[in-house]
Amino acid sequence: MTNIDPAATPEQLATWLGERSDAELAELLRLRPDLAVPPPANLSVLASRAEQRASVLRVADNLSVLELTLVGLLAREGAIDTGVSRERLGELVAGRAPARSVDRALTVLRDRALVWGSGLLRVTPAAREAVGWRVDPATTTLTAEQITEALAALTPDERRLLETLATSSPIGRTRDAAPDTSPDRPVQRLLASGLLVWLDAQTVELPHQVGQVLRGETVTDPDTLTPPAVRGRKRTASEVNAAAAGEALELIRHCEEVLAALGEHPAPTLKAGGLGVRESRRLAKSVGVDDGRIGLILELLAGAGLIASGAPDPLPASDTGDDYWAPTLAADAWLDGNTAHRWQALAQSWLDLPRRPWTVGLRDPNDKPIAALSEEVRASGAPRDRRFVLELVAELGTGVAATPDEVAALVAWRRPRWSMRLGVAAIGHTLAEATAVGLVGRGAVASPGRSLLHDGPPESVLADMTAALPKPIDYVLVQADLTVVAPGPLVPELLAQVHQVADVESAGAATVYRVGESSVRRALDAGRTAAELHALFATHSKTPVPQALTYLIDDVARRHGRLRAGVARSFVRCDDPATLAEVLASPVAEELALRALAPTVAVSQAELGDVLERLRRVGFAPAGEDSSGAIVDLRRPGARVAKRRERPTRREPAPPTPEQYEQLVRQLRAGERAAATTQRGAGVRSDGSRAGSAATMALLQLAVKVKRSVRIGYVDAQGVASVRIVDPVSVGGGQLDAFDPADGAIRRFTLHRVTSVALVE
Repeated sequence: MTNIDPAATPEQLATWLGERSDAELAELLRLRPDLAVPPPANLSVLASRAEQRASVLRVADNLSVLELTLVGLLAREGAIDTGVSRERLGELVAGRAPARSVDRALTVLRDRALVWGSGLLRVTPAAREAVGWRVDPATTTLTAEQITEALAALTPDERRLLETLATSSPIGRTRDAAPDTSPDRPVQRLLASGLLVWLDAQTVELPHQVGQVLRGETVTDPDTLTPPAVRGRKRTASEVNAAAAGEALELIRHCEEVLAALGEHPAPTLKAGGLGVRESRRLAKSVGVDDGRIGLILELLAGAGLIASGAPDPLPASDTGDDYWAPTLAADAWLDGNTAHRWQALAQSWLDLPRRPWTVGLRDPNDKPIAALSEEVRASGAPRDRRFVLELVAELGTGVAATPDEVAALVAWRRPRWSMRLGVAAIGHTLAEATAVGLVGRGAVASPGRSLLHDGPPESVLADMTAALPKPIDYVLVQADLTVVAPGPLVPELLAQVHQVADVESAGAATVYRVGESSVRRALDAGRTAAELHALFATHSKTPVPQALTYLIDDVARRHGRLRAGVARSFVRCDDPATLAEVLASPVAEELALRALAPTVAVSQAELGDVLERLRRVGFAPAGEDSSGAIVDLRRPGARVAKRRERPTRREPAPPTPEQYEQLVRQLRAGERAAATTQRGAGVRSDGSRAGSAATMALLQLAVKVKRSVRIGYVDAQGVASVRIVDPVSVGGGQLDAFDPADGAIRRFTLHRVTSVALVE
């Protein structure tokens, strides 16, 4: 250890900061933005803030194991009081980290003013608290497997003792640590097993790795000062992009189905907000997905503004006056967009979503399942965490895939203070969500995901996704079992027609549709004719159209529309009097209050939609018609809710621009010069208090006349005091106009807010 200067003080740190260049000071303020709020008056104030515990711990969250270990080693060697040479630090880490890595880590620490000093290295005192482990660890070298095996053999009392240390301070005081204590005591047994480390006769310590196992964190070795190796698996870019594009198509399809389901049956909003478990399961069943995926889809749709809670139009038939979750008006524009645009909206929503969808369905502290879209899912740090995880995977290289365990180990080394929040489970869920959204394919970040992750221009993101998506096709394969196979994504026009006449049976790279009586009737209800349906399959099928499909279409079409309904308030007509008579004789005629006007016409006071629905329910097949007698699609449109303006949430202030940082540094320099003038005792009053108005005016007028700079103490309207050097231009009317070199402009000061004035030598 090298002994030199006396103990470090804020003034000494301020001197070192004063020797930094303007660019280095601006970088410090950018890396530690809390130091600039409110703007510090001078470098002494900046130095004092830089040593505050809360600020130090905040910036330490972004340090790696190597950087934190260097802080701990310097603090142990006396860098807080006397300083440590770079050579001595090199001896301490010799063989554990390359010298180049140590130099880079020191640069990181210097840039953040955690380590400072022009010759010998000093450490900000509070930085020592950021190191969560002992840099000169005791004898324990147990692996994660050995620790787990030893923990399994503990008694309940022994485990409770360790859990208390793991969730509080790792240092424990106990009389049982004394060497002459009976070996049967819990503390002695834990010491013998290596799960505790002896410090002195009354103190024991929980090893860092044992605490990690007890807390469920990724186990790391703080003695290892190099990042863990990631074996990874190399995939081709085309494989990764194809897998990601397939997931994107599946996600878009499921989102479409959820929007359709909520449009048809809006889901009631819980009193506490969110969507009930029963409604979530209903949606999951209708879409054909599991509970976890429906939670992700709902959170994405809400984050993208495609669904919202409110009063839908039209209201559900059984409206209770409560709010409902339903599609917004923006959903229609999204549904009409192309695939790449729709994916980008969902992927951007996930990246920026201040929530953790994977927690939906987990149990809260009251052992109740967490509901989708509820406040329990909110997590303000989620966007930062998921971006950091994906950026680490992206850094591995194009097409390189990593397992959640490998990524978790890398996260634990790069951000050890995040390990409690970002364990293997959380990282696994994050990567699974990224895969489901289409940012990751086969374990590697896809090209569209890289563009979006690095905030590329929208055109670039869309181009990457368009290139990754399979080319749309304009044909299908009709099978003898009345299934229609689409071996790829269909062009929008064909897709709309196929959805109209067939139901999705299975989705994937090749989607299988099934044509049935109900699906054909749906197409006929929408105004399609039998001839148009025959032409659809004959034109777009690359396989011969089976006779069974032709017969099915003709059979349904022959029966369809024989019974027609119109508006009287509504009417029913039929060319066959016997069929209409059968309707009038059925119980449904009384429910609809049908009254025959002629052998082929009857009218009802019920709404046309109710007439059609009830007649179909009892086995008839009516079709709606317009005033000309043509069949029209009278199905009700899905409900829509106007997206309400959300209550403003806590927003992070926008980061200053480089120009603003430069301006702040200039103000710091000006404040430092003003402080130096004060120390030379040139003020109007020695105590720095406000001078008399006459003396103030006389001195300012003299400065204007002889063109001298002055140092003024000033308190603004918000009560913030500052000291600055200015060049007075004019004085009068209770105002001082002066050129401020820090701002490079003329500023106006109110005279009664000037607390002191002094000529600058």
